[in-house]
Order: sequence, then structure tokens, then C-alpha cells
Amino acid sequence: MCELHRTNNYDLILLDLRMPGLDGFQVMTGLKEIETEGYLPVLVITAQPDKKLRVLKAGARDFISKPFDLAEVLARVRNLLEVRLLNFEMKKLNKKVLAEQKVSERLLHNVLLEAIADRLKGRPKIVADNSSEVIVESFPDVTVLFADIVGFKKFSEGFSTEILVEVLNEIFTHFDSIADHRGVEKIKTIGDSYMAAAGLPIQAPNHAERAAHMALDMLEVMDRFNAQSHYQLDIRIGISTGAAIAGVIGKRKFLYDLWGDVVNTASRMESHGVAGRIQITDATRLCLGDTFLLENRGSIAVKGKGEMNTWFLGRRNDPLMAQQSAVI
Repeated sequence: MCELHRTNNYDLILLDLRMPGLDGFQVMTGLKEIETEGYLPVLVITAQPDKKLRVLKAGARDFISKPFDLAEVLARVRNLLEVRLLNFEMKKLNKKVLAEQKVSERLLHNVLLEAIADRLKGRPKIVADNSSEVIVESFPDVTVLFADIVGFKKFSEGFSTEILVEVLNEIFTHFDSIADHRGVEKIKTIGDSYMAAAGLPIQAPNHAERAAHMALDMLEVMDRFNAQSHYQLDIRIGISTGAAIAGVIGKRKFLYDLWGDVVNTASRMESHGVAGRIQITDATRLCLGDTFLLENRGSIAVKGKGEMNTWFLGRRNDPLMAQQSAVI
């Protein structure tokens, strides 16, 4: 019987307890090993009504005592088949729900930082009228990076929108890979600008080094991109270090964002920087120590900040770190 079911995959089995060879209980034991995840209705018909409880424990879905009425047997068979069909449909629905849930979770993790996405999944359902929950944290030290493609507006005049989107997508995808490799969190893109931060949502003592390595990797990626595409694009990068507040606010269309003077300063380092170079503040320089070769740019007038002493970030002093950048 078990081998027949393995071959034919029956929808329902009528079984007597007394049979030549294996008895009904042995058959049901064998069927359990085959139907580890399925639902196989077994209807036992027997002249031993005292064994009903044992029969049901053995795996039978229903029990009829002899002598039996054919109409009753047919009704029981119909009910068991309907239950099997319902069970099958429920499993299909459950698999579909689980698959859609995985897609939703993957999308959520793509939009938000993993640690923040996990926290949002654990929150109760948000009701727009009465929920004011926010996820906001203070960080004493983070390093913020801004990068902007220089002259992209002029560059865009000679290409279709589709090509421009493909160009930005390829470049920013490379930047995303660098961020993952260096332990830096992408915050967002704004047009042809890219914003990232190190040291959040999980604090890291080497946040400035992570951002610096990422910035140098970004310059290398742009060189390779230009060599392969024959474009002449360049980026300008600014970095600053300081305290910040970060989190998710609002009730819909969640976005993990960053606030504080360090954000404005990093943006100014980029906008007041030089194409193809990385400009950093004194605060970032102090965090970097002698890990990198630095060039003092001197004092410059920064909009909204006044005079600031800034530095250009050069190559890495550690050859191993330079080699590791080649994996991007």
C-alpha cells in the first residue's frame, strides 16, 4: 500500500485493519513517513469498534464500524476530500503570504538600514490618527560624507533621460557596494548627490576611517567608470565629523535621515571643495590620525560657517588598505 501511494499519490485511502501481510496500523505508520508535510485522508473501516481511539491516534482521519452503510461511507469520503482540498488551498495561500512577506521585508531593508528596519517591524501597527511613535537617537560622534558629480547638469544636456538614469544607477550602485564593504551606511541620494554616514545606527570607534576609505574608493571607482564608459565625469567629496541625531520620523513613506551641524558642515565641505578631491574638516582630521596622507588647504570662507581650516584627504598610508579597495 505504501509503495502504491508513493507511486500514485492517492487523494484518499480506504483501509481495513485486518489485511494480508501488513495490518492497518503498520500501513498507517508507513504512510506517515511518506506524508511528512502533506495531508492524506485515511478512512478506516473495521469490525473492531473498540480500537477507534487507537486508530485515530495512529493517523486515521475518520473511522467507520462494520457493517457499514454505503451512503454514509460516500458522505465521509466526500467530507474528507473537501477537507484535503481546503488544507491544500490553505497551504498554497500560506506560502504566497510568506513569499510576499519576504519581498516586503527585502524592500524594507533596501529602503532602511537593517537595524532600523528590524525595529520598525517590531512596532505595533501605526494608526495615522493617533500614533506619534518615532525612532530617533543621538550620536556623539559620526562622520558624514557628501559626494556630488561635478558638472552633471551640463553633462546631461547631451543625453536622453534614460541614459542619464543608467549612468547614475551604475555609479551609485558602485557606491553602495563600497559602503557595504567599508561598513558605512548610505543615507540617501538627492539628484546626482550621494550622502552616507559612518558610526550609526551602531556606533563604531573608527567611523572617520571608514568614511575616508570609502571616499578614496569612490574616486577610484570613478576613474574606472570613466575608462570603461569614455565619459569624463568627476566627483567632489566633503567629509565632517561631529554629533548628530538620526532616525525615522513621520507615519508613512519612512526614511532614515540625519540632522545636526555635522550634516551641514559635510555638505559645505563638498560644495566648497575641488573636483576630484576629498575635503575634510579639522574634526575629521583629528579622528584620522596618521592613517592617511593629508594636505592642509588652509583657511577658506565657508557659507554659513565663516572661516574654516580644512584639509585634503590624500592616499592611504597603509598599503594593505589600498589593496583591499581593489575588491570593490
